[in-house]
Amino acid sequence: MSGPVLAAGALCWRVTAKGRVKVLLVHRTQHCDISLPKGKLDPGETLPETAVREIAEETGLLIRLGPPLGVVEYRLSDGRDKVVYYWSAEVSPEARANSTFVSNDEIESLHWMSLKKARARMSYPHDRDLLDRFAELHAQGRARTYAIIALRHGKAAPPHEWDGPDATRALTPRGEKQAISIAPGIAAFRPAHLISSTAARCQATIAPTARLTGLDVVDSPAISQDAYTSSGAAVTHLVEAVLARGESTVLCSHGPVLPQIIQAVADATGGMRDAAEASALPTGAYAVLHIPVEHPATGAVAVEVHDPTV
Repeated sequence: MSGPVLAAGALCWRVTAKGRVKVLLVHRTQHCDISLPKGKLDPGETLPETAVREIAEETGLLIRLGPPLGVVEYRLSDGRDKVVYYWSAEVSPEARANSTFVSNDEIESLHWMSLKKARARMSYPHDRDLLDRFAELHAQGRARTYAIIALRHGKAAPPHEWDGPDATRALTPRGEKQAISIAPGIAAFRPAHLISSTAARCQATIAPTARLTGLDVVDSPAISQDAYTSSGAAVTHLVEAVLARGESTVLCSHGPVLPQIIQAVADATGGMRDAAEASALPTGAYAVLHIPVEHPATGAVAVEVHDPTV
């Protein structure tokens, strides 16, 4: 039997001029229901990429993913299992103004509703569960976040096969494919800054993300493997500077350095669950640490890890 059908979506939200929170529901044409926007994973996609693409296709909104809200599983009419991953996503006034939505044979209409009205109108209990999780985050003042994305370089040529300094080791063909495959997923979190180790393998890994986002890459010897020290003092100093800026940032580095990056974020923000998984990334994988904007000292809202598709 084939694996489950994978899909992704988002609970889109905004704050009105009067400070009220509203969430977006879609009225689906064929299903005649009211639900959160979502859609199936396309071949070669990562789940964050799917969520952003599906929201754009169904609502005309270009979004930035916030923290994950959970996973919904259910059985389809043909007997297959479906697994849907959801994130929250705050919609900016610009995104709303630029929405290209037109009623169609998939989505009849969009509805911005208060939390109370949305809960009453939702057709499915699992959507209400996701709404309740978001409402809890908002009540805590932890719904609005920025992301620290810790990225491990792609598969590189083995040291014993490389004739030259370690910092010049290149990506293998697989590593190059990994770098390309993860770029759209990283872009789904709309980073504002890209920082990379000076090593060639890190520079090559972050290059597709730089091309896709249009951002420049800032080189940092502090997160290079050549500058690694057991104290991690230079890493901590860099992470503290990144956190002080309060904007989503990618840090592309090496296996030995990544635990220091994760630990520095945890120390500066009051703790972090799932830090071990985020520290032990395979090549080409990345961890997304969601830091609350209003109360950063309360710890990361969520930690998620994504692998390359190749």
